[in-house]
Amino acid sequence: MFVNKEFSLFGTAVGLLVVLAAGGVRAEEAASAWAQTDQSEVRLVAAATATGAAKTVRLGLQFRLAPGWKTYWRSPGDAGFPPRVDWTGSRNLARADMRWPAPVRFELFGYETFGYGGEVVLPIEAQLSRPGEALALAAKVDYLVCEKICIPYTAELALELPAGPAAPSAHAHLIDRFNARVPSDGAGLAIEQAAWTGGAAPAIRVVARAMTPFAAPDVIVEGPAGWSFGRATSTFADGGTRAVLRLPARGEGAAGAEPVGAAVVLTLIDGERATERRLILERGGAGDASALRELSAILFVALLGGLILNLMPCVLPVLSIKLLAVARHGGATRTRIRRNFLASAAGVVAAFLVLAGALAALKAGGVAVGWGIQFQQPAFLVFMALLLTLFAANLWGWFDIRLPARLADAALRDRPTSPEHEGLAGAFATGAFATLLATPCSAPFLGSAVGFALARGSVEIFAVFAALGTGMALPYLVVGAWPGLVSRLPRPGRWMAQFKAALGIVLAGTALWLLSVLATQSGAWGASIVGALLAAALFILWIGRHAVARSAWRPLAIAALALVAFVAPGRFAPEPSAAVPPAAVWQPFDQNEIAAMVRAGRVVLVDVTADWCLTCQVNKAVVLSRGAVAERLADGRVAARRADWTRPDEGIARYLAGFGRYGIPFNVVYGPAAPDGIALPELLTTEAVLAALDRAGPARSTAAAQ
Repeated sequence: MFVNKEFSLFGTAVGLLVVLAAGGVRAEEAASAWAQTDQSEVRLVAAATATGAAKTVRLGLQFRLAPGWKTYWRSPGDAGFPPRVDWTGSRNLARADMRWPAPVRFELFGYETFGYGGEVVLPIEAQLSRPGEALALAAKVDYLVCEKICIPYTAELALELPAGPAAPSAHAHLIDRFNARVPSDGAGLAIEQAAWTGGAAPAIRVVARAMTPFAAPDVIVEGPAGWSFGRATSTFADGGTRAVLRLPARGEGAAGAEPVGAAVVLTLIDGERATERRLILERGGAGDASALRELSAILFVALLGGLILNLMPCVLPVLSIKLLAVARHGGATRTRIRRNFLASAAGVVAAFLVLAGALAALKAGGVAVGWGIQFQQPAFLVFMALLLTLFAANLWGWFDIRLPARLADAALRDRPTSPEHEGLAGAFATGAFATLLATPCSAPFLGSAVGFALARGSVEIFAVFAALGTGMALPYLVVGAWPGLVSRLPRPGRWMAQFKAALGIVLAGTALWLLSVLATQSGAWGASIVGALLAAALFILWIGRHAVARSAWRPLAIAALALVAFVAPGRFAPEPSAAVPPAAVWQPFDQNEIAAMVRAGRVVLVDVTADWCLTCQVNKAVVLSRGAVAERLADGRVAARRADWTRPDEGIARYLAGFGRYGIPFNVVYGPAAPDGIALPELLTTEAVLAALDRAGPARSTAAAQ
């Protein structure tokens, strides 16, 4: 560190002399008084004028620094220390989580440090112990400012936010501006690979992608111990959207060994956009051939994941559609069977490509993305429930879709000579619909493939999702290749009508399940109203099932009911604070407490779940809530934490992305022997969970830590 003893002692003395205590809210609304020194000013600001009814309040720790002076980022580099806040003495504060905008690299006398100059706001999310009540903050801030010398300071800040309706404060835009500079997955940047190159000039080689061409990219490396890294030099390809960055390394490591296999956190910064990724350092030298081999391996993994997706619990409702597709082709010609099953396969792949396009667009727009996130949207749930209801009524024979007279006559004329052309559009739609129903599910291999794709650019997203779609479509493709597998089935008859009625009941049950998910997001009233509207639509179809009763008023009435159904959830959505707390054994997930519990010797099991994830419910019913695992959790030896992703939650999305995962179910075990976590398979078994708990290291503490 370049701070000598004389300056350090002098700085400490000066810091103690300039400690300031602000006595409450300043005359300026939603801000503490400034704590001022010759080199800096610091204060607390709030994004709202009162606490309102929310569980959290957005704050900011605002620094203003004299020209030439700087303070430090969370990982300061070769010298310095980051701002630290002690909230002791605050009232109605459960916890405060600080976020770190992308820093600037500073170089002085050969040392590399990272921090901020001029003005910076560190965004803070404060969770209230008692939502709706006033919040009184007492913050003791230790921070370091440096120019050619470094001076540590301590500032004591106080800020009170009253209870009552919350309105945006004058500082809301300032906090948002710096929050937008926090590294995120939606910045249009992706870190593809990091490799160690040894020899006389050791370095880390980083391959990165950008949605738009790079300007002046840089990478900050956190870890491994004993190494530091200089400013990156860059070469560009693909019109400037692909960059290879080389960061020279200094040091000999903690044990004098090369850091191949070590975990690092890389922060990629390019102007105002930044992203970060945790990965393992590979051995360098493979270059583009290594990346191509990696992509090829991932595409094979995606193919397997898509195939296995056909067997997952989430896909059980889809099974009825597949069975119907098989049964209705009994006695058909081989040509017709081949064309229809290939059309269904095309529908599956097309639906995956549409999902890929939507996810790529959302990611480019800065939205946290993941597998199955459409089930977090009430409008999508209503749409799927309506579609399933109409599909069930169609199977029950309550309505059919009639073509215009000329098209119907043409179809009848063509039927004797070219039956193989019948129903291709319907077969295609069946495949696409089956894909939509399957997307809340994760499967072995699928999570790894989706994680790889969403951590990279649009090309990888489309390639991986095309492989996933091909894998899920493989059963259709097999039948298309060997149509004799179904052509020997009996021709449709009375048994077919009974079979379709049974499948209609399955689809109606799936619609009810979607309504139960909707109830979690939009409240019981909203889901009940949507259910009543769907029941009314079924009644209209039932009373008009005879040809004499058919008229134009039925589709108009159903369209009106559908319109009201789409509006209802938004009118009855509960406040976020109205969520039902989890059972006693399972406590709410808080990523910030995990490290402290592990340091205290505890083992932690995290379950990331959602009401719309059927595989998650199977894992709970079969493994987590029964038998040896439930007993292990109940006796307090393991801290059980549940992250509910039923609704959109950017924090949970970032947590999943930290493991390279973008879908659920996801379970991970932490402990003294596994501080970085042991990820479990998508389909849990009692043996796998217990083995991970044992590997992580049994806790010696009691349930009091719960």
